[in-house]
Amino acid sequence: MSTEFISREITIGNLRLGGRQPIRIQSMTNTPTLDTNATVEQVIRLAEAGCEMVRITAANMHEAENLKNISRILKEKGINLPLIADIHFMPKAAEIAAGIVEKVRINPGNYSGSHHKAKKYSAADYRKELDEMVLNVEPLLNICTRHNTAIRIGINHGSLSDRILYKYGNTAEGMVASAMEFIQICRKKGFGKLTLSLKASNVQTMILANRLMVREMLKQGMDYPLHLGVTEAGNGTEGRIKSALGIGSLLAEGIGDTIRVSLTEAPEKEIPVAHRLVEFYGRRATKPDVKKRVQYLKSGEIPSHQRTAVAFIDETKNFPEEAVVIFMSYPGLPEEELLLRSPVDFNLAYENKKADGLLIANGPYRNNQHLGELALEILQACGLHYSHTEFIACPSCGRTLFDIEKVLEKVKKRLGNIKGLKIAVMGCLVNGPGEMAGADYGFTGAAPGKINLYKGEKIIFRNLPEAEALAKLEKLIREK
Repeated sequence: MSTEFISREITIGNLRLGGRQPIRIQSMTNTPTLDTNATVEQVIRLAEAGCEMVRITAANMHEAENLKNISRILKEKGINLPLIADIHFMPKAAEIAAGIVEKVRINPGNYSGSHHKAKKYSAADYRKELDEMVLNVEPLLNICTRHNTAIRIGINHGSLSDRILYKYGNTAEGMVASAMEFIQICRKKGFGKLTLSLKASNVQTMILANRLMVREMLKQGMDYPLHLGVTEAGNGTEGRIKSALGIGSLLAEGIGDTIRVSLTEAPEKEIPVAHRLVEFYGRRATKPDVKKRVQYLKSGEIPSHQRTAVAFIDETKNFPEEAVVIFMSYPGLPEEELLLRSPVDFNLAYENKKADGLLIANGPYRNNQHLGELALEILQACGLHYSHTEFIACPSCGRTLFDIEKVLEKVKKRLGNIKGLKIAVMGCLVNGPGEMAGADYGFTGAAPGKINLYKGEKIIFRNLPEAEALAKLEKLIREK
């Protein structure tokens, strides 16, 4: 995209979003929704951290009803930030929530069709499912219209309907097609208070899907606000690099109205990272671009004392003299800022001109091994070179069935150094087999204290005791 995409401005409760408004920051609670006090306290902590909208899971009608208590208590405490109900698998819960909160997030894949069954469709079958979706969605649109409630159409790469998978495959194009189907239903019913999100754990798929969505909207004269996020980004350095790469790259080219940095950490830890990305790349960026050099160098031009810090895309034992390396030299940034700026700078440079490797310098030369490790992390986040295990891990939420932060750290410690392997650590069956698309192995919450293990999309063990599951996963991987 060469020019900024200007969306329509809408209101979510008392918050103006889209248009020329600042990029809005949101997160999601990880407390049980029926634990009213714990959820209220976490929303308050998020608000104090600078979060502007909070999403709360409503997995069933009881949880949807309890949003009324949560909203009431928050207002009594003077907390008026908009609440978003997160709906999965139960459209009736969305209809209840729509009369309580300011916005509901729904997945069109939940409104018709089964999933991952390799179902074949005739033209009549395809049309029939679309007609069914219209009937299923209409009650929600009517309720949202009466209550002035917004809808977020949440398209996840791993949970497209069979109908979309049959026609488009599990692709970025399929994500856009899924969004367009739902948009057209809303337009026919005269409902326009929409935001869109197209998320994936694969960063390049997420970037491509959002670019294609903007292109399609411009083609059809549409201007719905976009919510950006890399879903299941993980934790620590890896989660921050993936999030910066996807969100920052799109914000830098003028795409995006609201963001969430999805980390497998306490939700409050997401907010400072999101604020930094908005400061660097938002439409009202307050931190100007740093003075840096981005060069395309032949590897032979790189001084010998810096060669050990070059991360090559292809494995090589020797230093290839004719290889082209993207050399990014910074004036000495704080580590936190370098961690968020360098992935975006590399992605934009690599899209401009393909290269064979990456070298990062930050201030005067020192033997900084961590800069070589950062370069490897960036190449892995881009899907260009895998130097260690990649982890796909959902941020915890009210549906999570175990302590995902601790479990992820245990899995990383035990299985983190296997090149080319992707392991998904998912909190529940909602974010389970579908959302971990592309993982080689999956470790998924099945019930409190119980784990399902997957090899690809095939379930190998069901309802393992949590204490036994990690050893079983390691054995499964070692025996492959």
